Amino acid sequence: MVKDVFGGVREDLFQDAFAYRPLAPLGPGRRLARRFGGRGRWAPHALVVALAGFTFFAGSVSAYGVSEPAALVMGALPALAVLFTLVRPVLAFFLSLASVPVLMGISGFTGAAWPWTGAGFFAHLVVMAVVTARTRPRTGLWMWIVTTVFGTLATSGDGRGDSSDAGTMVFVSGMLVLLLTVWHVRREARQKVEVAQQEVAAERTVTAAERDRRTLLEERTTIARELHDVVAHHMSVVAIQAEAAPYRVENPPPELEQAFATIRENAVAALTELRRVLGVVRAEDYEAPDAPQPTLADLDALITNVRETGLEVTKAVTGAVRELPPGVELSAYRIVQEALSNTLRHAPGAAARVEVGYVLGGLGLRVVNGPARGLVKPSPGAGHGITGMRERVAMLDGQMTAGEQPDGGYEVAVFLPVPAAAGAEETA
Repeated sequence: MVKDVFGGVREDLFQDAFAYRPLAPLGPGRRLARRFGGRGRWAPHALVVALAGFTFFAGSVSAYGVSEPAALVMGALPALAVLFTLVRPVLAFFLSLASVPVLMGISGFTGAAWPWTGAGFFAHLVVMAVVTARTRPRTGLWMWIVTTVFGTLATSGDGRGDSSDAGTMVFVSGMLVLLLTVWHVRREARQKVEVAQQEVAAERTVTAAERDRRTLLEERTTIARELHDVVAHHMSVVAIQAEAAPYRVENPPPELEQAFATIRENAVAALTELRRVLGVVRAEDYEAPDAPQPTLADLDALITNVRETGLEVTKAVTGAVRELPPGVELSAYRIVQEALSNTLRHAPGAAARVEVGYVLGGLGLRVVNGPARGLVKPSPGAGHGITGMRERVAMLDGQMTAGEQPDGGYEVAVFLPVPAAAGAEETA
């Protein structure tokens, strides 16, 4: 313990005591720097210089019975110790202590107080305050202990005990160090809180980004699974029809049989490759659906199920209804399904309208709902449903807008392009 104590004294007061450590200007985020601009950054330096000037003036004026040069020295020595806190704070403390006997010797030991003169007393307090503020509370504690020992030794052999200001110095400097220690603790606690808040904000940002990324990947996986099932179903149909076609023709020529065999082989090979490539997106517990994937023809059943939950849903279809590519049909169905689910969660009691428009060059969808009504509170959401819709639309090179309406409702509008050739092939 003794070793640690003396090690701390050596580290705080003697190690690098002569090191050049200039006082840095205030950062741009500090209050004075923000209020006064570039000049406010140098406010601590100006304050120390002002205190040094006051010390010099007080020491020179209060010197009685000495020559004018001696009076200037009595003001300059403590002022110099104050100025040294700007560049070498620990050395300034020892300079302040060393000036005490010098000042008393110049004054001829005729002062009313002992061992500090008035200017020396003030300068020593300023030095201890600045050094403690610039370093750490432990340094201020060591300075207070050294000051106490110095004052005790300086007044131990003096017969004018009543005129000693050592006790006053010990008390005032102790209170000053205590206040600065509290200030240090509060500042460090505030900095730790700010750092913790920044870390929490950064973690929340990273978490939100990871959550969005995970949601996007999960939605892409779901889309890939569904498309896999759709394409695999159609490729299986092609392979079966190619195998059965030769038996439907009486005495087919060998060239026709070879053509159908080639079609079947290519369909089976494509199906195998499709399952190998897209099968990686399946979870281990994923089971392929027994029924075909839903299409726009299943919208009426979906709307009927939604109505049974109490949601008022109306449907409007415009344009010439035609069969569309399976991917477009499936995505359109899922988009309407998710939009109605969002209405149930976020706008309970509202009425919804589903509009399907078969237009030249594509399919238009619009799902709009009014504001929430009733006593049921909307359920909070993370926006994953909208993310899934956008991913499906982007996969088909479509366009989508989603946002609140002036009346408090919500609208989802989607356009899915369908090339004319694709539509014709599907119809054929």
